[in-house]
Amino acid sequence: MSESNKSDDTRMGASPTRIGDAHLRREAGRAAIWAIVIGLAVLAIYLAQSLLVIFGAMVFAAMIDGGARLLGRALPIGRNWRVAIVLILATGFLAWLVMFAGSTISKEAAQFPELIQQQLAQFFGWLRTQGIAIDTVDLRSLAGSLTSGVGTVTKAIGGIFGGLTTLLLIVIIGIYFAIDPRLYERGVAWMVPEEYRDAFSDTISHQAYTMRRLLAGRLLGMVAEAIFTWALLAIYGVPMAALLGLLTGLLAFIPNIGALISGVLMVLVGFSGGTEMGLYTIFVYFLVQNFDGYVLIPLIAKKTVDLAPALVLSAQLIFGVLFGILGLALADPLLAMIKVGLERRAARFDESDSSMEKAKHGA
Repeated sequence: MSESNKSDDTRMGASPTRIGDAHLRREAGRAAIWAIVIGLAVLAIYLAQSLLVIFGAMVFAAMIDGGARLLGRALPIGRNWRVAIVLILATGFLAWLVMFAGSTISKEAAQFPELIQQQLAQFFGWLRTQGIAIDTVDLRSLAGSLTSGVGTVTKAIGGIFGGLTTLLLIVIIGIYFAIDPRLYERGVAWMVPEEYRDAFSDTISHQAYTMRRLLAGRLLGMVAEAIFTWALLAIYGVPMAALLGLLTGLLAFIPNIGALISGVLMVLVGFSGGTEMGLYTIFVYFLVQNFDGYVLIPLIAKKTVDLAPALVLSAQLIFGVLFGILGLALADPLLAMIKVGLERRAARFDESDSSMEKAKHGA
C-alpha cells in the first residue's frame, strides 16, 4: 500500500469492512445494485395486490378528473364542487340502472344462465354428430383448471366479498386522488432526486393527460356499443336485448377479450330463437365491432396512444393469469402508461442530442 493510501486510512480510521482494491469496490457496488433490483422485484410480487388496487384507484381518479375538467369548461366553480357533481351524477346513473332498468334486466339475468347452458348443450351435441367427441366431464375439468390458474393475487382478493371490497377500496382511494391530485404528485416528486424532478413532472403530466383521453374514449366506446347492440337486437326481437347491450358495453372496457366474450354470449342467445336470428346476431356483432374498430378506436388513438392489438392482447393474457379479472381490466391502461413513459424518455434524449449538435455547430 502506498504512503498516501496509508495516510488516508490513518486519517479516516480504516474500517475492517472497507475494500481497499478499487476494482473489487466497483464489483461489490454492482452486486449491491443487482441485489437491490432483485429485492425490489420480490417486494413488488408480494405487494402486487396492493399496487394493482392503487393503480385501479388512479384509473378511477382519472375518470373523475376528466369529468371535472369537462365541467370546468361550462361551470366556473371550484374543483371540489365539480368533483362532487361528477360523483353525484355517477351515483345517480347507478341508482337509475338498479331501480328502473334493474327490474327488466334482473328478470333476463335470471333466465340467462339456463339459456346459455341449453345452447351450449345443443352446440356440443351438434359437434358430436360431426364426429367431434366432447365429454362434459372434460369441460368441467378444463373450467376447473382455468379457475385454479388465476394466480395468487386473485386468491388473495377472492371470496364472496373480496371483489366488492377491492372495488370499494378502488373507489375510496380514487376519490381521494381525484380531490387533490397535485398533493400526491408533489409527495412522490419529493422522493425523486432533485435533478430528475423536472423529467418526472413532465412524464407524469403526459401520462395523466393520456390516461384521461384514453378513459374518455373507452367510456364513449362502451356507451356506443351498449346502445347500438341493444337497439339492433331489440329491432329484430332478440331475447334479452337490454341485458346483452349492457354486457357488451361493460365488457367493452376490456379490449379484444371483452368483445369476444360478449359476441359468444350474443350469438348463443340469438340461436335460441332459430337459425335466422342467430345469423342476425352474428351480423350485429360484426357490425358493432367494425364500427368500434374502424371508427371509434382510430379517433381515440389519434388523441391518446396507439397500442398494437397483439401487444395489448399479450399483456391482457399475462396480467389475467397473474392477477385475475382486475389485472385483465387494467392491463390496457397500464401498458399505455408504460409506453408514454418510454416515449417521453426517448423524447428527452432526442432533445439532449439535438442541443448538443447545435452547440457543436455553434462552436
